[in-house]
Amino acid sequence: MITGGDFYKVMCAMVPLYFAMIIAYGSVKWWRIFSPEQCSGINRFVAVFAVPVLSFHFIAQNNPYQMDTKFIIADTVSKVLVLALLSVWAIFFPGGSLDWLITLFSLATLPNTLVMGIPLLNAMYGDFTQSLMVQLVVLQCIIWYTLLLFLFEYRAATLLIKTQFPGPTAATISKFELDNDVISLDGRDPLRTESETDINGRIRVRIRRSTSSAPESALSSSICLTPRASNLSNADIFSVNTPGGPNNNEIVFCNGDMGFGYRAVSPRLSGYASSDAYSLQPTPRASNFNEMDVITTAAGNTPIWMRSPVAGGKVFRQPSPVVPPTKMVWDCQDGGGDDNRQGFKDLGEKEISFRDNTKITVAEMNGDGKEGEVGSKQEMPKAIVMVRLILIVVGRKLSRNPNTYSSILGLLWSLISFKWNVGMPSLVKYSIKIISDAGLGMAMFSLGLFMALQPRIIACGTKRATMGMVIRFLCGPVIMSTVSIALGLRGAKLHAAIVQAALPQGIVPFVFAREYGLHPDILSTGVIFGMLVSLPVTLLYYILLGI
Repeated sequence: MITGGDFYKVMCAMVPLYFAMIIAYGSVKWWRIFSPEQCSGINRFVAVFAVPVLSFHFIAQNNPYQMDTKFIIADTVSKVLVLALLSVWAIFFPGGSLDWLITLFSLATLPNTLVMGIPLLNAMYGDFTQSLMVQLVVLQCIIWYTLLLFLFEYRAATLLIKTQFPGPTAATISKFELDNDVISLDGRDPLRTESETDINGRIRVRIRRSTSSAPESALSSSICLTPRASNLSNADIFSVNTPGGPNNNEIVFCNGDMGFGYRAVSPRLSGYASSDAYSLQPTPRASNFNEMDVITTAAGNTPIWMRSPVAGGKVFRQPSPVVPPTKMVWDCQDGGGDDNRQGFKDLGEKEISFRDNTKITVAEMNGDGKEGEVGSKQEMPKAIVMVRLILIVVGRKLSRNPNTYSSILGLLWSLISFKWNVGMPSLVKYSIKIISDAGLGMAMFSLGLFMALQPRIIACGTKRATMGMVIRFLCGPVIMSTVSIALGLRGAKLHAAIVQAALPQGIVPFVFAREYGLHPDILSTGVIFGMLVSLPVTLLYYILLGI
C-alpha cells in the first residue's frame, strides 16, 4: 500500500527536475533572459559534456556481472515483439509503411530512461532499480538506438535510390562508394551521385557532397554560397520556405549564429550537434518542422528558399521557378569529357537533396532528362550492397556521437573494475562527478529551453498527439507487463518494468526524426507534452500497482 511518505519521497525526487525545466522555460518565454544563440550554447554543453559524462558515471558504477537476466530479457522481448508486429503490418497491410514503423516503434519502446527513469524508479522502489535502469540505458545506447539509426539510414538510402535510379536500373548497382565527408544520407546536405557501368552492365555509384545546393541553371537567379561555420554551436545560417517568412528579395540580418525566425542546424562535417543523442537545437521560427534543405515547392507562384548563408551574416532569398510539389527536384548533369577508366562507361552525374516526410512519387526519366511514364516497378540493389552502404554511414554517424564513446568507455571500465576490483583514481572520479552531478539538472534545463522556443507544445495536432500519448503511456506499458508476467517477473521488479515503460518519450528518437525529416512534429509532441503529463501518469501507475 502506498503511504503518504512514499508519495512525498517520489515528489522530492521529481519536483527538482521539473523545477529546472520550468525555470529554463520561463527564462526564455517570460523573462527573455536567454537569446536563441545562448540557448544553443547551453544545449551544446549538455549534448557534448553533461549527458555523456552522466551516462559514463552511471554505467561505470554498474556491475555488469550481476545483470538481472530476466529483467533484460523482458525488456528485449517486448521491443522485439513490437518491432515484429509493426513489420508485419508494414509489409502485409495496405496502410503500413516503413515511415510509420519507425515512428511507432520509437513511441512505443524508447522512453527517457537515463534522465527520468533513474531518479523516479529509485524514489519509488529503492536503490536496486538504479542498476536495472542503467542496464536498460546501456542496451538502448548500444543496441536500440543503433538499430533505430540503421532504420533511418535505410529509409534515406531507399529514397535516394528511388530518386536517382528509378525503375529496374537500381537492381544492377553492384557497389556504393562514399567520399569521406559524407556522414549521412539524411538529406540535410545536398548529395551528388556519379555513376559508371562496366561491360557486364553492373553499376558503380559514388556518393559525394554537392558543391552547390542548387542546379547550375538556378545560380543566375539565386545566391547560394558555401555555408559559414558557426563560432558557437557549429551551426549554419539556414533558410527554408516558411509560411509567414520575409518578403521576396528581403535581406535578413543575422545576429551571431542565428537569424531570428530561422533554425540553426548543424552541418554534417562539424562536430556533434547534428548527431548528439540529447541535442535539442533551438528552433526560434514560426514553422519548425518542414525542414526542406533543398528546393521546396508549393502550389502557385511561391518563391523557393535555398540554403544560402553568406559572409557578413546576411541571408538572401530570390524567387525561382515553381515545380510540381509531388516530385523530388534533382539536377542531372552530363558527365562530359572522355572516360579514361577502362571497361567503364560514364553515365553522368545527378545531384540530390531530399527532406520530405511524405511518400515520394518516383517518375521514370527519359534519356533527355524529361519526365517519363510513371508505373515502372521500382527495384533495389542486392541486400549485401544496401547493408554495406548503411553500415558505413551508421558507423560514421556513431563515431561522431559523444554518447557512443561514453557508453562504450563506461562499459569497458565497469568490466575491468568489477572483474579485478580496481577503483577509479580519486582525481578522475571527482573530476567526472562534478560534471555528472550537473547532468540531470542541465538536461532538464536544456529541455525547458527547447520547449520555450517551440511555437506550440502540441505541434502535430490533437488527433496525432492523442495517438502518440496512447501508444506511449498505455500500449507500451501493456506490452511490457504482458511479456514480464509471461517471463515470471513479480513484485517490485514487475512494477519497475511497467513504470519505466510509461516514462516520457526519449529525446534520441526525436533528434533522429528531426534530422531525417520523419514525423518530427509527433516526436516533439511526445517529448514536450509527454514530459508534462508523465508525472501524473507514472504516479497513477505507481498508486495502482501498489494497491
